[in-house]
Amino acid sequence: MFTGIIESLGTVTALKSEGSNVHLTVTSTISNELKIDQSLSHNGVCLTVVHQDGDSHTVTAIEETLKRTNLCQLKVGDQVNLERAMVSNGRLDGHIVQGHVDSTGICKQVTEVDGSWYYRFSYNPTEEHLLVDKGSVCINGVSLTVVEPLDNTFSVAIIPYTYAHTTFRSIKPGDQINLEFDILGKYIAKYAKLYIGQQKH
Repeated sequence: MFTGIIESLGTVTALKSEGSNVHLTVTSTISNELKIDQSLSHNGVCLTVVHQDGDSHTVTAIEETLKRTNLCQLKVGDQVNLERAMVSNGRLDGHIVQGHVDSTGICKQVTEVDGSWYYRFSYNPTEEHLLVDKGSVCINGVSLTVVEPLDNTFSVAIIPYTYAHTTFRSIKPGDQINLEFDILGKYIAKYAKLYIGQQKH
């Protein structure tokens, strides 16, 4: 489990295919603290460390993960947002993030406003993948507040610190992003659907 507060930017240094899987080697400031079998969020995707060597580590993305996320688009030299799993006695500074990407979205617009940035994204909403104004959403592993959600678009506001310390500084219109919707909202939507179905019988 994660909080959506990015610890470090990592740089992809190698990509190796093995069957339908891809091994990603990443260099970062926290790689030397990692251990094999440890969970680590890469752009919001929970992956297991399978190798660690100095300031780099390797994780494996299976075919299902590659199909559902933007990890399949990574190239050597690209940066990824990294976050280690939260500790039980730590502060939940963002919101509850599982590292299980629900779907992807597309950046439609980036607007700079007096030192901050507004990003607008489009996505395919479902009954469980809901967004509410001032609610939480995780984009590429970053916990953010939803602004102006419409039928299939929404915005987020990025402060200078987040812009400087995450991959948001490289996101441009047309880019694909990973989306994880609020787990509490997904449970509520699921139970509401079951409740309404029971009332009809």
